[in-house]
Amino acid sequence: MMKPAKFPMSRILSQGVVLCGVILMLSGSLATTARAADEPEFSTGSNEVLIKEIDQLIRRSWNDNLIKPSEVASDGEWLRRVYLDVVGHIPPVEVAREFIKSKDPAKRSKMIDQLLDNPDYVRNWTTIWTNHSIGRGFRTRGDRDEVSRLGMDKFYREVFARNRPWNEVVKDIVTAEGNFEENGAVNFILAQMEMPDEGVQLTADFTRLFLGIQVQCTQCHDHPFNDWKQDQFWSYNSIFRQTGKDIQRKYDEDSGRMVVDFVEVTWRNVDSQEVFYERRNGEVRPAYPVFNSHKINPAPHVDRRQEFGELLQKDEDRMVAAAMVNRMWGHFFGYGFTKPVDDMGPHNPPSHPEVMELLTSSFVESGYDVKQLIRWIANTEAYNLTSQFNKENEIDNPAAGEIPLFSHMYVKALEVEQLYDSLIIATNAHKTNSRNFEAAEQQRQRWLGEFITLFGDDENDSSTSFNGSIPQALMMMNGELVTRATSLERGSFLSETIASPGDDVAKVKEIYLATLSRYPNGRELSSISKLFRSSGPNKAYAYQDLLWALLNSNEFIVNH
Repeated sequence: MMKPAKFPMSRILSQGVVLCGVILMLSGSLATTARAADEPEFSTGSNEVLIKEIDQLIRRSWNDNLIKPSEVASDGEWLRRVYLDVVGHIPPVEVAREFIKSKDPAKRSKMIDQLLDNPDYVRNWTTIWTNHSIGRGFRTRGDRDEVSRLGMDKFYREVFARNRPWNEVVKDIVTAEGNFEENGAVNFILAQMEMPDEGVQLTADFTRLFLGIQVQCTQCHDHPFNDWKQDQFWSYNSIFRQTGKDIQRKYDEDSGRMVVDFVEVTWRNVDSQEVFYERRNGEVRPAYPVFNSHKINPAPHVDRRQEFGELLQKDEDRMVAAAMVNRMWGHFFGYGFTKPVDDMGPHNPPSHPEVMELLTSSFVESGYDVKQLIRWIANTEAYNLTSQFNKENEIDNPAAGEIPLFSHMYVKALEVEQLYDSLIIATNAHKTNSRNFEAAEQQRQRWLGEFITLFGDDENDSSTSFNGSIPQALMMMNGELVTRATSLERGSFLSETIASPGDDVAKVKEIYLATLSRYPNGRELSSISKLFRSSGPNKAYAYQDLLWALLNSNEFIVNH
């Protein structure tokens, strides 16, 4: 058995010109332009009328702006994208092989349905919304943890496993009371409660995440760009004033001190019906619990959060629906109809108001069906376009401050969990040198912890991603997980690939398919053949260098 190399750096230096050529070729591949089509002939196989209406509205914006869309993405590019967006990791190699080979004209639509029924769909969206709700900082129970990630995970896992109506989910969040592990919904509230701020942070984060509006700037003054007044923030805030927090502690024999046992969200009595706030001129004014034009009984004995929850479930103003539609569109395209996705209002009109209105009304009519919303978005023509732009849609560049026109797919950096799980899927690195399931799981948690440390932050509205920082780059180049992923020891992905039947070209194709969900093109095969010729008598190291280069390429670390 060949001993595993810690890291192929010595060989990279000796073969630097060839290997660097492979890396540069891969790194630049996403910037290559593609020929555009006047009217792309496209179909995922879905016959839903709503999707056709969305496509027509998006095309109209292309015509109005005198641009032509990019070509339809190749099967490999699209499959990798939809896997990352729906289930949170790249497709397994066998899935990619069968999908590319299939001639079924409806295979894309069918794949979307399969992914929505995939267990990893629940795991992925549980992670996404737990991160939205409490950030990434609360990962384990400890003596300082007053928020339970386990409880938050449990709540969202049930939400997405049962595909519960989203308006009901929002009601559960805002009305939650009880133990932070028995009723996991309370953890959103606990994560925002910094006593004694009287629910200020909770007010700002709830309206931003679940209603798509940022009212925090009206805490101290009227909004400078629209008619939102200072009293709107405090009217929302008065709804949360009855929210209490109870921390129960216990004696820990190991540490010899009191630690957190559990935390509860409780209802607390308030003495007054109004909340007083101070204007900039020093004038003190009262605010009462009001949600838009809906007045909530301010009597101290009335549960204001329960009343608020009932209003949100009815969603007469469709704010809950619009917020979810905008956030979901932003998840799949990298940009929502507004920028940012959680700052909707008259000061920030949507880029495609008709599309947003159509999706919002349809989402409401569907019974707030999240899976159906995903199905509509992923089946659109715009979502199925390549990320490679052309000369006639170069102006469609929201990263430069332009309004997104969705004439090509925008490149998205992988979030930390996506990158970690994709490394695992591509190379089975978690199985290397693991004696049993328990050891493998401990290893996984340790590696994921390293990823979180380097990539993560505690900002609830951040989708922490690979941004190319030096520590992140070094971890991808020389970290333990990548070292395991490129190992040549028995049972590893590489050792099994090298030992499999077929010539070098077939094995190189397998490595490409496993990592990039596509086959290498002629130019790439030519460069790789040079790498193999310069590798000497032991081709195994050339395979190792190739896999390392693919895992560190732009094409692997971004969602395109």
